[in-house]
Amino acid sequence: MVSADTLALPSPETVMGWLGELPDPEIPVISVTELGIVRAVRHDGAVLVVVVTPTYSGCPAVSLINLEIEALLREKGVGKIRIEQQLSPPWTTDLLSEAARAKLKAFGIAPPIDGTAADGRLAARASRLAAGSNFRVACPRCGSGNTEKVSQFGSTPCKASYRCADCLEPFDYFKCI
Repeated sequence: MVSADTLALPSPETVMGWLGELPDPEIPVISVTELGIVRAVRHDGAVLVVVVTPTYSGCPAVSLINLEIEALLREKGVGKIRIEQQLSPPWTTDLLSEAARAKLKAFGIAPPIDGTAADGRLAARASRLAAGSNFRVACPRCGSGNTEKVSQFGSTPCKASYRCADCLEPFDYFKCI
């Protein structure tokens, strides 16, 4: 039976559109949907359920993201909301949309190297390790591969600090996870 409350709920597609305007708190140039952490939106009776996967265990932004999702949905008039955390399958950088990758690069953050999907993570990582010094992060400003890692950790735990030897600019690299 469909209740009046259920009829008033926005469609999952509408909610995904709204969430597409919600910036990631650590990398505000991309939205939470472009980041790929919103796995699903569905109805459970009169409750709107949003399923979120953190980028990694212990991500400090998870609580804030959940609060911002709830606040946005309340602002849009949704009364009953449940945020569920889904840890499996884990988030990988392959869930970043092409729009997110382009926005990261335009913002001066080198997007992650392709090929780390959950179904091929070990093989992709093994091939990168086997490549050894051939693994180069391109500078997001000038495109040069003549770069060096300055630190394994950048401005956030999911980024590493690099420097371009050609244009001499420092930049963050969004790590493959």
